[in-house]
Amino acid sequence: MPRPMLRQNLQTKTDSVLSLSSTTPVKQELSEETKMKLDRLLRKSRSKQYMDMIKNLDAGGHTHNQKETDDIINAISQEFPEVEISGILLGIVSKCYLGDNYEVHSIDAGKRIIEHYRQGQLLPGGMEKARSIAIHGGYNFIEVYIDCCRAVSANGTVSVIK
Repeated sequence: MPRPMLRQNLQTKTDSVLSLSSTTPVKQELSEETKMKLDRLLRKSRSKQYMDMIKNLDAGGHTHNQKETDDIINAISQEFPEVEISGILLGIVSKCYLGDNYEVHSIDAGKRIIEHYRQGQLLPGGMEKARSIAIHGGYNFIEVYIDCCRAVSANGTVSVIK
């Protein structure tokens, strides 16, 4: 059985936020209206708490501390409570400042691991497409989705790159 992308059926509230009022899973094939709502939700500016959590990835200690890694994964889920983000988010990539040989680091949302990558070392699971944006794009980090990349600036604004 396919995993639903949204946690539950979508119903519009007065503030146009997706609600969780039904328990019926959404079909694998999303309607155009649902896709537009999902896109609008994922274009919203990111919170300061979320931005700070992702910024701490460069400290390097998370690679050996599963609790801190799980805290980061939970922060991602809390940023988008209306969406089953694990079905569409491949991971997050950003520039790495650990040393001369390191270019980027990533958190793989599916495997729940954080890795730091050296020059020439390929990123797994479709995340390689975000490497050049992370290194040269002037963004804090890149959220890599199955259909696009969402580059997040220092102020939390989101740019969609297809």
